[in-house]
Amino acid sequence: QKKELETPLNRLDADNKFHFDKIIGQSAPLMDVLGTVSRIAPTNASVLITGESGTGKELIAEAIHTNSPRAKEPFVKVNLGGLSQSLFESEMFGHKKGAFTDAYIDRTGRFEMANKGTIFLDEIGDLELSCQVKLLRVLQDQTFEVLGDSRPRKVDIRVVSATNCNLREMVAERTFREDLFYRINLITVHLPALRERKDDIPLLARYFADKQSEVNGLPTVRFSSEALAFLQKLPYPGNIRELKNLVERTMLVSGKAVLEASDFESQCLHTTQPAKTGAVPSLGGMTLDELEKQTILQALKTHAGNLSHVATALGISRAALYRRLEKYDIPVDK
Repeated sequence: QKKELETPLNRLDADNKFHFDKIIGQSAPLMDVLGTVSRIAPTNASVLITGESGTGKELIAEAIHTNSPRAKEPFVKVNLGGLSQSLFESEMFGHKKGAFTDAYIDRTGRFEMANKGTIFLDEIGDLELSCQVKLLRVLQDQTFEVLGDSRPRKVDIRVVSATNCNLREMVAERTFREDLFYRINLITVHLPALRERKDDIPLLARYFADKQSEVNGLPTVRFSSEALAFLQKLPYPGNIRELKNLVERTMLVSGKAVLEASDFESQCLHTTQPAKTGAVPSLGGMTLDELEKQTILQALKTHAGNLSHVATALGISRAALYRRLEKYDIPVDK
């Protein structure tokens, strides 16, 4: 048993002992993460996954579940960033028919769905304070009440949370409850940004290209060595999500069997060009806010107002996109 808990020495060793099939790469920073996951997955410890948007936090949460004794039970994902205060209780705890005006049927809450399995609380840093209290109560007592039914129900769940916020700072600013922070954060797994694991970029690019060929019935494509070198130089503020988008877009637009650096270069927005060392890219007299607003407007135009596609292209969550649309007063048809 002890040997199983040792850090995998290399990717092959990791794959022989654990299920990491959806996670691509073998760079040292990624292997550190997989080593941690392999040690903590068999336990029942609550885990907080931190990292920038688009680094693959959901895949790591799934890997923790898949490599745990709960693997055959449900893995239930909840995006807390998109949940308003009014929807939170109904969504998480469920409701009985007639509990409130629009409750026409009984509804099973996410906690009940996840019973015996793992619940993945994504974007937990976006949860309002009033909802944090309600969440804490469930995690402490492992009981909850369905709206319209006062009998407490027991629940047996493992909690995995994720955030791209700095929760420690939020605790200091009193926007995140300290007691909830310690409850969800027995173990922290920090995911490196894509620019910190450049060795994995060629593997990821090939993986996304092969997937795209498979899904759309296209011939497989190859990358020139200059193209791979170019991809490794980009800063990727949107991380893996941004690389995936760039590879797929370039394949579809160029239609070539061998992708060159110039094909990728033409698909990169000028804002994502590799900056010269020490030089600040020119914003053309715009403030960062104006630049962000222009980028969002451009993406809305490119994707014909499809918010899912816009969020993916920008490497942010839909909830974060909604907040920015509100901030810049950009009208959209929801």
